[in-house]
Amino acid sequence: MLEMTKVAVLCGGMGTRLRPYTYSLPKPMLPLGKRPILEFVVNNLKHHGFKDLILTVGYRKEQIMDYFGDGSKFGVKIKYLVEDVDKPLNTAGSILPAKKELQAGTFLVVMGDHLTGMDMRKFYEYHKKTPGIATIALKRMGVPLEYGIAHLDKSSRITRFDEKPIVENLINAGIYAFEPKIFSYIREYDDFAKDVFPRLLAKKEIIDGYVFDDYWLDIGRTADYEELNQTISTIDLVLRK
Repeated sequence: MLEMTKVAVLCGGMGTRLRPYTYSLPKPMLPLGKRPILEFVVNNLKHHGFKDLILTVGYRKEQIMDYFGDGSKFGVKIKYLVEDVDKPLNTAGSILPAKKELQAGTFLVVMGDHLTGMDMRKFYEYHKKTPGIATIALKRMGVPLEYGIAHLDKSSRITRFDEKPIVENLINAGIYAFEPKIFSYIREYDDFAKDVFPRLLAKKEIIDGYVFDDYWLDIGRTADYEELNQTISTIDLVLRK
């Protein structure tokens, strides 16, 4: 039952790329219109049936905990894991204190400062049909090149031109589904992308990829944040009229 499936929402980072805004606010609490980023994350999870949340918090944790409380006013259940700001546990290490709870079954991990409209239910159901202990959501993104590209055959003769082609990449969206066995590969202070996933591959464990085209954004620059906040604030203003 999805309502009983636990989701770890990672909210402990310091958001250094978004300073000066994050001097006074943790990144997940930066407002977009009248609501913080994290509220959009929580609402998307709830919309797709996930209501049992564990929030890992650290930097300026009180602001997150005071706003969301036990989650009841948002229609979810929230528990908090508090980490030492001076000794950040990183993405994987931060869920180790919840090992006993998360080992009860399949669980998800998402970032508390990423925006997406991805169907979390479809992602979960996809993972349940795969043989691996981990599934990573991969956002399909195209990056246009500024120049035309020439293709050569083995004799160095040009066979065709592609004028400013779009190079497609699959971006790690920071949305993961795991089986309890994943804890056998997580060590203290580990990062999923830098430590855990390479460790899984080295041990020949299967990591599945779930490719999606829905909206997704990691607000990584102040200009990105300011533009998005202005857009959503304008929409809120129009809707109130």
